[in-house]
Amino acid sequence: MNDEGKKNSAESGKMDADVERGGTAQRQDNRGIGRRDVIKALASIPIFGVFFYSFFKKKFEDDFKRREILAELGVTEGAPAVIPEAISRPPGELIRVGIIGFGGEGESLIRNAGFAHPDWVESAREAAEEDPRNKWLQSYLDQDDLNVAITAVCDVFDVRAERGIAASQAVVRPGGGRTFPAARRYLRYTDLLESDDVDAVIIATPDHWHSRMTIDAVAAGKHVYCEKCMTRTEDGTHAVYEAVSNADVIFQLGHQNRQAESHMKAREVIEADILGPVCLIETTTNRNDPVGAWVYEIHEEGSPETIDWEQFEEPAPHKVPFSLERFFRWRCWFDYGTGLSGDLLSHEYDAINQILDLGIPKSAVASGGIYFFKDGRDVPDVFQAVLEYPERDLTLVYSATLANGRNRGKLFMGHDATMEVGSGLTIRAESESTRYEKKIEDGVIDTSLPLFTYRPGFKGIDAVTSASEEYFASRGLLYTYRGGKRVSAYHLHIKEWLDVIRRGGETSCNMERGFEEAITCHMATRSYQLGRKVEWDPVARRIV
Repeated sequence: MNDEGKKNSAESGKMDADVERGGTAQRQDNRGIGRRDVIKALASIPIFGVFFYSFFKKKFEDDFKRREILAELGVTEGAPAVIPEAISRPPGELIRVGIIGFGGEGESLIRNAGFAHPDWVESAREAAEEDPRNKWLQSYLDQDDLNVAITAVCDVFDVRAERGIAASQAVVRPGGGRTFPAARRYLRYTDLLESDDVDAVIIATPDHWHSRMTIDAVAAGKHVYCEKCMTRTEDGTHAVYEAVSNADVIFQLGHQNRQAESHMKAREVIEADILGPVCLIETTTNRNDPVGAWVYEIHEEGSPETIDWEQFEEPAPHKVPFSLERFFRWRCWFDYGTGLSGDLLSHEYDAINQILDLGIPKSAVASGGIYFFKDGRDVPDVFQAVLEYPERDLTLVYSATLANGRNRGKLFMGHDATMEVGSGLTIRAESESTRYEKKIEDGVIDTSLPLFTYRPGFKGIDAVTSASEEYFASRGLLYTYRGGKRVSAYHLHIKEWLDVIRRGGETSCNMERGFEEAITCHMATRSYQLGRKVEWDPVARRIV
């Protein structure tokens, strides 16, 4: 090898060693060879030429920017961005669970407790065979065995009750868990609550039953997992709050998104003041299909002979003759729920409350109407609500339509940056930011690109400095993760409730959070129904 070749080889080897050591080439000049020295050296290496010179120059610049951004945000490079799995320990003593309401939500909850109906298992198996990317069955089997038994089922529709009994005897179970005898079917929930074979109940009925069932379950000494919205009325909310607060039972409201990694990370972002003062939050719920608008399938076996209509209607304020539409599509009427407010605003509000600890707003103004689904419903299919928090210098704006599917995450708009939260989160610096002004001027932060993006399950937070990085960082994941393992948020939320029953502590969506959720949703509903602004009186603890 001639002298020139030896020189090129030595330069190349030195550069490779610097890159191999993970950034030695980026040290300052007073600490040895620096970033500029390596880039200059590349220009003198014929074998690399212009292309490789440009490639490594861009790489060094991006790495430098990334470190600068992470240092500004107080994030340690290479720190894992996953939420570690909780300390592994046995689930504890067997808990006997009764399920009240075995419709779509009830069946989903029981499946995520470890009891999938045989039909679901077969359907999920066929889907996985047709498409290896389908992981529904595998995710179910990977769940923890929660050491529960489904001992009681209550539903006013015979077909659903029979499905619940079949699920209680599930053979295909997470972790190869043991099987149990068939659950007993109860015609009335009050009889189920009197059973000595039930320690805790899951309430997954229409909303108009939630308050009465929760109060009766607490009186019977049963722990309660209740689906949202917690209640149908403000009076019901106060009654549930008093009952649960004065009882020795564990309560969990069914906001499964409390388990989402992205929400936990968003809270950390707020606590680190990365966004600066947040004065406006916008969130939406847009759907554009009949099921999304609660036009659910009417079961072919539904009839006055298989449905106890009188019992179903019992707490409803207005009684009507037997109606399959009202039974299967109950969310479309205020007699049984609160429409977009209690069904969908409740999800958005609770997530924001989890991230910001907002509590109940001072005032609410809502509007909307039935603009698309002219099917006899009385709840709006287009709905907006503005919630004011003057003591926090903050406004929360919610909008929803059931006739358009354009969606986006929750937008937290701060003076220094905006954060969009969905299955992941993305933060973009504001061009007029005070905090990032110098780095924007120096070209370290490009406001046309995300400041950084968080992806659940991805082991590392990346500062994004190029369009190609943005592409990979923006790809969201549908599942929550623990310890890097994909898992259903439903499963985690039920597991949390059971863990607290066994070991004490507080659930993440306890009665205090449930009260805040219910009152906020009722404020929006009340404003829509009255056509005026309503306020929360914190002294009288009433909507006025």
